[in-house]
Amino acid sequence: MKSPEYVATVTRIYRKYIDLALSGEKYVIDNKDRLELLQIFNRGMSSSGHLDSEPNKNLVFKEKPNNMGLFLGIVQKYNYKKGYIDIKINQPIDIGDSISFNNNSSTYTISELMSGNNNITNPKINSLVTLGRIKGDINPGDKVYKISSKSLLSNAQNSYKKENIKIGLKCNVVIKQNTPISITITSANNLLIYKNLNITYKIDYFPIPAKTKPLTKDFVFEHISKTQSTPYEFKNITIDLDDNLFLPKISILNELRRNALTAVENFAISNISKNIIEKDYSLTNRKDSILSSMRTYAKDTGIFSNTNSYKVSLLLNILNTSMDYSKLENIENIYIPLKYFTLKKYENILSLLSQKANLFIYMPTIVKGNYKNLFYSNVKNAIKKYDIQGFVISNICNIKLLNDLFTDVDKYFKIITNYTFNVFNVNSVLELKKLGISQFTISPESDKDMILDLCSYGYLQKELIVYGRIPLINMNYCLLGETDKCYPNCKQRCISDNIYYLKDRLNLNFRILPDNIQTVTTIYNSKITSISPKTFNIDFARIDILDENITEINNIINIVKNGKKLEGSSYTNGNLNREI
Repeated sequence: MKSPEYVATVTRIYRKYIDLALSGEKYVIDNKDRLELLQIFNRGMSSSGHLDSEPNKNLVFKEKPNNMGLFLGIVQKYNYKKGYIDIKINQPIDIGDSISFNNNSSTYTISELMSGNNNITNPKINSLVTLGRIKGDINPGDKVYKISSKSLLSNAQNSYKKENIKIGLKCNVVIKQNTPISITITSANNLLIYKNLNITYKIDYFPIPAKTKPLTKDFVFEHISKTQSTPYEFKNITIDLDDNLFLPKISILNELRRNALTAVENFAISNISKNIIEKDYSLTNRKDSILSSMRTYAKDTGIFSNTNSYKVSLLLNILNTSMDYSKLENIENIYIPLKYFTLKKYENILSLLSQKANLFIYMPTIVKGNYKNLFYSNVKNAIKKYDIQGFVISNICNIKLLNDLFTDVDKYFKIITNYTFNVFNVNSVLELKKLGISQFTISPESDKDMILDLCSYGYLQKELIVYGRIPLINMNYCLLGETDKCYPNCKQRCISDNIYYLKDRLNLNFRILPDNIQTVTTIYNSKITSISPKTFNIDFARIDILDENITEINNIINIVKNGKKLEGSSYTNGNLNREI
C-alpha cells in the first residue's frame, strides 16, 4: 500500500543501519537519513511509542491525519492577488517539491522560487524566500509542510530502476504419460544463498492423451516463464514433453510454477537467516544463539515434537453471579480478569473456580494508574486466598508490575503472554524465554503456515485461541458515556446487566464491553473465531467466553476436546473470514 519510492527509501536506509548494527562497530545515525525517512512519509514526525517510562502524550499527531512531511516554516506574508508567499525556510526546497498548509487539505507544487525579484534554485536554510503562483485559502501565520522532495523521489526511482531485481534460475519441466507433472529448479546466478539450489516440485496431476490439439513446448514455455510478480526469472527453460498429451486444466502449469518458486524463496530465506545467525554468533559469542532456533536444529535435537495432545484453557471475560460455575467440566486453566479479584461479590465464584482448575489472573491490555493501585493492593491477597497459579500478561509493562511485587516471579508463578504480544517468529519466542515467560499465545492475525511454524518449536508452551470473539480495539475512554453524553451525570450503564453492540453499515453487531474501573472500552469482532486445534501441535487450546451460558460453554469444551471446530463459525482476521 506504499509507493515504490517509499519502499526504496526505507529499505535503503534500514539496510544501511542493519549492516552497521551487525558490524559490531560504533556508529552514529546520520540526521540526513532520519530526515529522508520523515520526508518520504510520516504521520506526525517520529515517536518513541510506549518505550519511555512516562505516558506518551504525543503518540497521536492531531494536526494532520495523513502524510505530514517536514515542517518548512510559517507564512510571513501572502499576496493573494499574485499568489506570492514569503516564508523563512528551515528545510532545503527546490522547484518541483510539493507543499501543504495546516489549515487546508490542498497540495501545491512549487513552480517558482524567488529571492526579492530574482528567480533562484536551492535556497539556503534559514533564508527568506518567496514561493510564486500558489493561490488558495492561505493566511499569514499558517504552518507550511514540505510534503515531497522531487530529488528524493528521483533518487529512489533511479535506485530501483538500475537494480537487478530479477534473480536468474534454470528449470526443467517434465510432462510425461502416466507420470505426475514436475519441475526442477536450479540456480543461474552467482549469489551464495542459491549456491546449492536444487528443488523438485511435483503435482499429483497426470496429463491425458490429446484428442485434437496436443500440448506444445511453446505453450508450456509461455506459462512457466510468467514470473513477473516474483523476484525471479528463468534464464533457461528445458521441457521434457511426451507427444500427443493434453492438460484439461491449464491452470495446473501456473500452480506448478507458483508453488515451486515459493519453495525457492523459502530456500533462500532459510540461507539468509543462517548467514545472519552465524555472524551474530561470532560477534556476541552467545551460547543461546538464534542459530539453535532454526527448524533443522530443533528437529535434530529432539526439541521438535508433534504429540498433538493439548489441554483446554478458559477465559471468562465476564463473571455472572447467576450462573452455576460448578457445572464446568474438562478444563485445565481458567483465566479471570484482574478487576474481579477486587470485588467482594465475586469471592464465592472465585473460590469455586479455583477448585475446578488452575486459576490465573488475566491482566488488561491497558493499565492506567488506578489499575496499578488495584494490582498492588489486591494481588498478594488473591494469591493466598484463591491459590493463583500464574498470570496472563497483555503487554511488557505487566512484567514490571509483577517484578515490583515479587522476587523471582517466574520461579513461583507461570507467566503466559497474551496474543497482544504479537509473536510471529521464533526470535520473539526466544526473547520471551529470556524474560522468564513459560507460555505464549499465538496471535489471531497469524495465518495457517505461521501457526504451523511457531508450533514446530518447543522452547515455550504454545496456546492457540480456538474459539471466541477476538477484541478488535481497546478504546481509552467510555464509549457508552461518550455516545450518551452522560457527563458529568453518569448513568452507570457500564455496570448494568445490559448487553451493548456497535452496529456497522453492513448491520453487523460488534459486542461492546466497558470497564468502569479504568474507563476503557473493548470492542469485539462480530464474527466468532473457530479453529480445529487438531491441525496444530499446541499445548493449550484457549476458549474465550463472553455471553455464553454454562451449557454452551461445556458444549464448546467438548467440541474442542474432540479436535473439531464449531460449525457455522469461521476464523476471522479483521473483516476477513477464513476457515482453518
